[in-house]
Amino acid sequence: MIGLISATSSGGGACSRLASAWPGRTRVYEGPVRDAFERAFAECEQVVAFLATGAVVRLVAPLLSDKRTDPGVVCVDEAGRFAVSLVGGHAGGANALARDVADVLGAEPVITTATDAVGLPGLDTLGVPFEGDVAGVSRALLDGEDVALHAELSWPFPALPAHVPRSTGGAVPSIRVSDRLVAPAECEVVLRPPSLVVGVGASKGAALSEVLGLVRESLREGGLSELCVRELATVDAKADEAGIVGAAAALGVPLVTYGAEELAGVEVPHPSAAPLAAVGTPSVAEAAALVGGGELLVPKRKSAPEGRAAMATCAVVRRPARGRLAVVGLGPGARDLLTPRAREELRRASVLVGLDQYVDQIRDLLRPGTRIIESGLGAEEERARTAVAEAQRGQAVALIGSGDAGVYAMASPALAEAGGDIDVVGVPGVTAALAAAAVLGAPLGHDHVSISLSDLHTPWEVIERRVRAAAAADLVVTFYNPRSRGRDWQLPKALAILGEHREPSTPVGVVRNASRPDESARHTTLGGLDPASVDMMTVVTVGNTATRAVAGRMVTPRGYRWQADSAADSAAGTAAGTAAETATENQNTSRSKESQ
Repeated sequence: MIGLISATSSGGGACSRLASAWPGRTRVYEGPVRDAFERAFAECEQVVAFLATGAVVRLVAPLLSDKRTDPGVVCVDEAGRFAVSLVGGHAGGANALARDVADVLGAEPVITTATDAVGLPGLDTLGVPFEGDVAGVSRALLDGEDVALHAELSWPFPALPAHVPRSTGGAVPSIRVSDRLVAPAECEVVLRPPSLVVGVGASKGAALSEVLGLVRESLREGGLSELCVRELATVDAKADEAGIVGAAAALGVPLVTYGAEELAGVEVPHPSAAPLAAVGTPSVAEAAALVGGGELLVPKRKSAPEGRAAMATCAVVRRPARGRLAVVGLGPGARDLLTPRAREELRRASVLVGLDQYVDQIRDLLRPGTRIIESGLGAEEERARTAVAEAQRGQAVALIGSGDAGVYAMASPALAEAGGDIDVVGVPGVTAALAAAAVLGAPLGHDHVSISLSDLHTPWEVIERRVRAAAAADLVVTFYNPRSRGRDWQLPKALAILGEHREPSTPVGVVRNASRPDESARHTTLGGLDPASVDMMTVVTVGNTATRAVAGRMVTPRGYRWQADSAADSAAGTAAGTAAETATENQNTSRSKESQ
């Protein structure tokens, strides 16, 4: 919950706007400002104060106790111009909150956390537990000192600066990535990725203390850190076993269960007749830990209570890191049409793969140290394979494409190469067709289709069949790749096919470099379009039989009933008016004849 506090009418107005925008996330605190702030600080995860920074400093200072647990505090000035991350930028989420508040209020976020200010990843914001001297190592990073990286495990972290070389020897300061039970050295941060899976079995009624005690003892004796446990795993039949459920809760990890038949198919070093008879599989602890593959670090162990038989077993497996491939659509080219999610993925990546001209568009958004693999036109297959290979090595990879990466771009070849051994994330982008449509008006208001006229990857016979189908179905058609220097006859042919079903007066929109500084657009007709005026940077949108030019805009009616009724009423009104005029005219004519 986010607590909101204001003291004046102008601050109260901005406070109300934020509360209205986030009704389920916020709670407005009223009354004397100090009392309201103290209540919000005690009850909420984050606080936004619509007060001067100095006032908030005085209010919050006596309340601070631990940067790891204190709420994040953001203050917004009376005019709503700035959202300042004041306390808890990382651990309290105030930096992210300041950006979100700024988005809602149209303000400027003010982030002064040193790593954020210079584009470095905060070591306490990487999404994994950590131990050690975060402040000291961060200061070394900021000062440009050499910081050694001891990567005992590969993990898809964001890019680190170039002055953080991999090292196998000791060095100070340093960053260590490990699931081993090692204490941080002086000026060292140990990052704890969730690499360990603990398989657990238990007899009915096994106590929480016995199950949890066995898990912790097994980790400790195996020299492994409890902070690196990603999940507890067991058989379906034990999904509700209180001791196992409680152990997962105590460790703060999910409990994952598998069917007995699936576990029975996992090869284990220590099968047993007891679980086979009880739940239908010769192994629970080892098999549940090994289902997803990995290295068995701690073979099956039994609890050892005094005076009675063991009621719990466990085993520990190190799962290999899954690399991450984000396929990112950059939009049509304008920076303000690049989505916030795309920006986040670009900054999350340690490796960027893309067409050289697209890399140039976003190079300034990448973190220092991001490894860039760029290539020219025609190397799409190579880029797709490279991106997948880097992800398979455990890297965080961003593969970029223009528009939406899934539309005539890199998602298709990349996902055709990617297997189940990596995580894949798709980040949608604004397509060229949508950007062009926004410039033209509303040409895609009803059913529509996009067709590429490039026969580089698709035989012309297939393209022609699709154009004919779209023409016969009366679909609005957006042509991608309409014409190039070496391919100049396909667009005239496609237009002729559409002309078999549509009038020459059918509206056509032609947009070149939509959303870019040299954007150009023109409205024409199916009969008036000169194909020679079109190139590969152009999108051609051909209306259907209902598309009209309205006030210089291209509009395809959606077919709403109220529009039809309105049109009918208008037509009826016109007809009635005409009929009345005719009747009056006839009456006047009759009177004229009578007078004669």
